Amino acid sequence: MRRFLLGFLVTVVVASMAPAECAAQARYQMFAGYSYLSNSFNGVAGSHQPLNGWDFSFAFPAWHGLRFKVDTTGYRGTNLNAPQHAYFIMGGGEYSHRFGRETLYVEGLGGDGGLNRFWGANQTPGQTASFVAFMGGGVDTPISKRFAWRVDGGYQYSYFQLIQNLTTLQPVYNTNLPTNFGRLSTGLVWNF
Repeated sequence: MRRFLLGFLVTVVVASMAPAECAAQARYQMFAGYSYLSNSFNGVAGSHQPLNGWDFSFAFPAWHGLRFKVDTTGYRGTNLNAPQHAYFIMGGGEYSHRFGRETLYVEGLGGDGGLNRFWGANQTPGQTASFVAFMGGGVDTPISKRFAWRVDGGYQYSYFQLIQNLTTLQPVYNTNLPTNFGRLSTGLVWNF
């Protein structure tokens, strides 16, 4: 982890030494960075535990500020004696507009989420797949001609439920399990 942070800091410092220019809208964008999810999937009232992870996205060329985007995130953590290993793969649209040097954007994404089998309290089995939706936005601040620093956030919905047993995989509907999450991400954008 320390090597990753040191390498990341060196990349940011070196990129920030180059003159920042307002280049024309990039054809492609690749983003990688840290991500924070506001709660774990078994985080019932009184035991909320946020999850930390990574975020990677790829955006295609823009047409009038609108571009198609593919976003993947992964989170790891533990809550109520159960590991939480989640990943999400989403696609959707992003609309961006440049204000001075900064670029502001909004996005709407939908896709699939996956979670390890024994994520419930005390490692109770649960569903491993769910629809996921994300709505949010952020800002890109250029630090060189090809690189920018991104901060984004938004609302994420997913609906994972516990199951009765491993043979029937019938869900147990529990209204106390969270379905609404806040997500924050920050990292480096490569415009090429």
